[in-house]
Amino acid sequence: MQNELTDIELIGQVLAGNQPAYATLVKRHQRYVFTLALRFVKNRENAEEVAQDCFVKAYKSLTGFQQQSKFSTWLYSIVYTTSMTFLRRKKLNTFFIDDDTVFTEVKNVSGQMKMNETEQKSQSYYVNLAIGKLLPDDAAILTLFYQGEQSLEEISAITKMETNTVKVKLHRARHRLKEKLQSLLKNEVNELL
Repeated sequence: MQNELTDIELIGQVLAGNQPAYATLVKRHQRYVFTLALRFVKNRENAEEVAQDCFVKAYKSLTGFQQQSKFSTWLYSIVYTTSMTFLRRKKLNTFFIDDDTVFTEVKNVSGQMKMNETEQKSQSYYVNLAIGKLLPDDAAILTLFYQGEQSLEEISAITKMETNTVKVKLHRARHRLKEKLQSLLKNEVNELL
């Protein structure tokens, strides 16, 4: 069954002429590609366009995939490059549109007790809102590291930055995210009082 095949096996089938195998790859990675594109371009329609462009570029470049990294890392580097090109070309003044399908689940990083569903949705809402207020590079690095579970080395390959640079940018992005969350939550508390 095709769903059980690895990315590498599917790529082999595509390169051997089995075009439908590429659809399985797209289905497997489409949500995260869209999420990452949305983090950059901040608009659902533009993110859909960027995601579609990425899959077309990946398909056309599949013969150039060297398997030196995971397919997902290679694909996400295409998303990063395509998104940056899109932003430069459009010179967009980006803004955040709340999308409930993005980051529907927030991981309990601090190891605290499991929150109930309402608290998780609230936390997810504020994390999304705060990430949306960050610069696209910060949002992308946080998304790649936490949602994409990419290592620093993989993020380095995706963004074409040195690993130490990624580490520093991730640290700074966390700090900026914390500041945005504190500001948002302070405003929310003030509105409640």
